[in-house]
Formats: sequence, structure tokens, C-alpha cells
Amino acid sequence: MKAAVVTAFDVAPVYTEFPEPVATGPHDIVVDVVAAGLHPRVRSQADGSHYTSTDELPLVPGVDGVGRDPDGRLRYFVLDGTVSGSMAERTVVDARRSVVLPDGVGGPDPVAVAAAMNPAMSSWVALRRRIGFRAGQDVLVLGATGNAGRTAVQVARRLGAGRIVAAGRNADLLAGLPALGATATTTLDAGGLGAAAADVDVVLDYVWGEPTAAAMAAVVTARADRSRPLTWVEIGSVAGPTAAIGSAALRAARLEIVGSGQGSVPTGDIVAELAALAGEIGTGTFAVDAAAVPLSDVERAWGKSVHTGRRIVMTP
Repeated sequence: MKAAVVTAFDVAPVYTEFPEPVATGPHDIVVDVVAAGLHPRVRSQADGSHYTSTDELPLVPGVDGVGRDPDGRLRYFVLDGTVSGSMAERTVVDARRSVVLPDGVGGPDPVAVAAAMNPAMSSWVALRRRIGFRAGQDVLVLGATGNAGRTAVQVARRLGAGRIVAAGRNADLLAGLPALGATATTTLDAGGLGAAAADVDVVLDYVWGEPTAAAMAAVVTARADRSRPLTWVEIGSVAGPTAAIGSAALRAARLEIVGSGQGSVPTGDIVAELAALAGEIGTGTFAVDAAAVPLSDVERAWGKSVHTGRRIVMTP
């Protein structure tokens, strides 16, 4: 079969032949892939930088997607630790890590589902499964101009957040976030961030690195009541894998830092949210900006900017 194949971590995948996947487990099924999102998580899988990487090559990237099962049903699926990913004509899916989608007229667009589920899941699962989020709490989305961050603004609104402060670097993209649910926007400079987000209850952080260290100090310093609980959820690390957090941030405020991702959230909890989230995407709750690209053009698609807010979806 044809697939996008990674043979070295420092070059883009190439469209070439790859062995047919084989169902070996009692719950495994082979699906015909309909759509697979090119997420930042997939890029880090393909360059070997993700914390789950095993350095095994060659591999087919792709961590989720929409496929048609042997019974002809559309399924959204999530893969786990495989070198035979979703950017191929076919892949093996554990049926327990998938959800059947309505098909035909009125059913969700497979491209939209493949584009939106991964970025939406990061904030949806964080708020519903990783922390005890309550409707009415105020949320700061750090890195809100990225695809996942833009979706996080919408997820926070859907789950009943009070104030939603969106922070990012791209002024043009920030300007569009009030239409998606943000009640305030700010750049990542310490002064503006401290003033806008001083008294939030939850931070959804897609940035990490040096910007997070500065943001954390600014938010904690500006809080009117430092005994008010602040939960900082680390989800992404586009600015770097490490952050030099000052000890004063932890001692001077009631601050809790947690991570949300593979390992920190049980697989069963993630799977339990798939149907509800797919339903929200299918009914148009979240704005989805997706561009379908033939899998045969994977090398060209790989080089496209990842900062436009548009999610590329590969279609075999």
C-alpha cells in the first residue's frame, strides 16, 4: 500500500510503498483511512522529538484519523505507540480506541473531524478529566493563536467558563478570537498579561519554555488574592521543553502546576470523551479551518507553515 514514510528524523516523510498492516489483537481491525490530521503532535512524532518516541524507523506518522471499517462504518480512531500510523491508505485500529460516526447525509465531515479532534481533545480532556474544572471559572489560554489554542478558547466557552483571556503573539489572529469566545485578548508581554489575566482560575498552556516562566511570574505577582487557587495546566511546549520556574511563584501564591497528555490522563478517560467531542464537532460547535491535501502531496504539505491557524488533513 501507499503511505507517508519517515526514514530519517531530519527529513520530511516521502510517499512510497509500505507493508500492509495486519490485525493481530482480538480487538484490532484494519480500516481504510479517509482522513488524517497533520497535527504538531504528528510533526514531533515524525522528527523523533515527542516524549513518547521510540526512535524506531521506518515509521508511518499519524496519531489519529477517520477510517472506514470492514463493516463500512466510519470511525474516528486514536492510535497508540505504533510505527504504522494513520497517514497511509490503511492502518490497524483497536476498536476500543475508536467511536463510530454517523455516516451519509447529515453526518460529520470526515475532514473536519480529522482536523479538529486532536487539537480540541487537548483542552477538552484537560478541563473534563485532568482537573476539577467548574462552570463559571475564569480561564487563560496561553498560546491562543495556534490551532489548538484557538480551539481551546471555544472549548472553554462550550464548557461554561466565565472570563476567557486569550494570549498570543500574532496580533492579527488575536483580533479574531473574541468571535470565538474570548472575553479579552493580550499579547505575551508581562505587563499586559498580568493586567488581563491576574485573577484567572485555570491556565491552559500551549507554550511552556521561557515565555511561560515570565507569564507565570507576571500572573502570580498581579493577583489581588494570592490565596485564590490557580491551576496551571501544561499541554504543549512550542517555545521549548523546559521552563525555569522561579521558586517565588510557587511560594507566593496558591499555585498548582499539572500536565495533561498521554500518561497523565488514563486512556479510558480519553476514550470516554471521544463520542461527546465528535458530536460537538459534527454539529458545528467549533469553527474548523481545515485544508484537505492528497496524501501523495505529503512532502509539499509538510513544509507548509504551521502558524496560519489552518489544520492540514491528508486524504489517501
